[in-house]
Amino acid sequence: MSMTEKTFVLGEKIKWENVGEGVQRRILGYDDQLMMIAVQFQKGSIGYVHKHPHRQVTYIESGSFEVKIGKDTQTLRKGDCYFIPPNIEHGVVALEESSLVDVFTPCREDILAAKKSKAK
Repeated sequence: MSMTEKTFVLGEKIKWENVGEGVQRRILGYDDQLMMIAVQFQKGSIGYVHKHPHRQVTYIESGSFEVKIGKDTQTLRKGDCYFIPPNIEHGVVALEESSLVDVFTPCREDILAAKKSKAK
């Protein structure tokens, strides 16, 4: 990938990847220290509770979610965001058709590896 391809990310050229029932994502930009991913959810779709060693901040681009972080749960809507420290369990449920933008540090190598294995 050239420096221009990594610097200027044109959303229309990035295909959506199905990652679960009613959930799709596309990787917008990354290097070894940072990654941004757009995720779309159909109403009722679930981002199952999980944890990872990465720091994460997520911006709710549209719609609304029930967000669980650790033992706390809150409803967040368009324009809200949340921060997840490393190794804290978290997950979401889309309360309507919704989208969010995840930012991770460092890069989620596991997501890149899963994408590469699907491409084979």
